[in-house]
Amino acid sequence: MQTHFRRQLIPAALIAAALVHTPASATGITRHASGNPQSPIAAATEVAPGLATVYLSGQVPSVQNQDAPPTSAAAFGDTKTQTISVLGKIKSQLAALGLGLEDVVKVQAYLVADPATGKMDFAGFSAGYAEFFGGSPAILNARSTMQVAGLVNPGWLVEIEVTAVKRP
Repeated sequence: MQTHFRRQLIPAALIAAALVHTPASATGITRHASGNPQSPIAAATEVAPGLATVYLSGQVPSVQNQDAPPTSAAAFGDTKTQTISVLGKIKSQLAALGLGLEDVVKVQAYLVADPATGKMDFAGFSAGYAEFFGGSPAILNARSTMQVAGLVNPGWLVEIEVTAVKRP
């Protein structure tokens, strides 16, 4: 009886595993969700062999206020505004390469404390990030977010770099 049970269990487990990974594997990217269903971040992303990896250099925000000093946060906006600006630039760069946000598998974000509060505005970053990766269904990717002491321009609060996958 135990052997019969194993014979049924193993094929059932293999079928279940295949069903879970089939849609993602068809694209060459498997996104392993985190334990939090509200999170726009994957626990891991897996790329099939033979796909080209594209590394975008870190992008920084565009000036939002021409009247503000060019090295001030006022020139570039708060953390949410800067995040939206940076991700907009990344989206445009990806499009120029024939890619989209759904091709992003890894995001690395560098945040500086907002001079107005003296703290990193993670909530503002998350709100801006969600506008690009938090839709329904969310585009999950692996992500690291780090607070750094500063960026090249003292007015920059956000720099983001991404890794994307080019599919045939």
